[in-house]
Amino acid sequence: MNNLRLKALLGAGCFSLALLGTAMSSAHAGGLERGGYDIDLLFDPAPFTTDAEATYVMPDRKYENARGPGGANLGLGTSADGAEGYWVPRIGMKAQIVQGVDCMVDYSQPWGAHTAPGMWNGALSNIETDIKSNNYAGTCSYKFDAGKGQLRFIGGLFYQDISGFKESLVNLAPVLTGRVDLEASGWGWRAGLAYEIPDIALRASLVYNSKVKLDNISGTLTLPAILGGSRPIYGAEESMPDSLELKLQSGIAPGWLAFGSIKWVNWSVLQSVPICPTIAPGAACFTNGPGQVTSLDLMYRDGWTVSGGIGHKFNDQWSAAGQLTWDRGTSHGYGAQTDTWTLGGGVAYTPQPNIEVRLAGAVGVLTSGHSGTLAGENGYVAGEDASYDFGNDLITAISGGVKIKF
Repeated sequence: MNNLRLKALLGAGCFSLALLGTAMSSAHAGGLERGGYDIDLLFDPAPFTTDAEATYVMPDRKYENARGPGGANLGLGTSADGAEGYWVPRIGMKAQIVQGVDCMVDYSQPWGAHTAPGMWNGALSNIETDIKSNNYAGTCSYKFDAGKGQLRFIGGLFYQDISGFKESLVNLAPVLTGRVDLEASGWGWRAGLAYEIPDIALRASLVYNSKVKLDNISGTLTLPAILGGSRPIYGAEESMPDSLELKLQSGIAPGWLAFGSIKWVNWSVLQSVPICPTIAPGAACFTNGPGQVTSLDLMYRDGWTVSGGIGHKFNDQWSAAGQLTWDRGTSHGYGAQTDTWTLGGGVAYTPQPNIEVRLAGAVGVLTSGHSGTLAGENGYVAGEDASYDFGNDLITAISGGVKIKF
């Protein structure tokens, strides 16, 4: 094996572990982000590669001093658990089609949320909310020599389906609850550029992921019989956010790699999603409109994630990496998604040249704040049905993965 090839593999080995830490730290990023988007398998130098990983995230968010409408104590409890643990899976396959052309297909769950505070003073706002997603993507690249390295053009398509439910209190005496079930789907695309100098394990990539237009939001509103029972509903056209991410890596000494990334996600596209009955399908469904029966209030601002770290290869079998990540919270007066700081690290074991096994962990801090009323678009005010505080809370995660090359 020549020296150029050896240095390229060394850089790739360290960096694959670093990406595991990135997946964990972004698993509790702002908005509805869980796994987000990840196409780094596309850069693997092997002719054919498969990669699978799973991360389990354990946020310990606690709500305190909860009050109902107008600051009223509803007698249902002033504290509650604000987040549930969750899995983030990902699996992908990459192949070299012809010289210079690589393609990958992957399955992931980029978006999601699960909170189950139960019967608390904020139950008029939320008893349980659970949102899930599935993403099926195909991405290809074409690379050619440019200067000392190689320039790569990247493009791809992905299909997403989103589903979930929200249950909340609709009447206090007697206690009555209602539930909204929704689902939707849509297509998106990605485009990007990358420049690589394998001799020094240098890579710089910039990738844009488009919005996913959801123009088929539909579902069911389930209420107690005395309030009308179940009825079909639909939501106004919405979009999952577009994003732009810059990633950098470079060898800095024999066996050492530095890496970092900056990501912007357009979460401000999701504010209040109006939900309307399908009795009059020709009527417009919009926030505060006459047909609105309920809404899914998110009220996000844009998200920013910045991370950086160091990787080291000890020998042909073992490498390790660590990274620090800051994520700007998407909540700004309504909701509990404040800034998050996460420290992650892990090891990779390569028992054979074509097999890599990874194990990593992370620990972080969810910063404190307050959720109350927040004025949004069209004069709509969110948060009038509940207010609460939360302190600096802990988040932990563990992740494992395996990569096989041919």
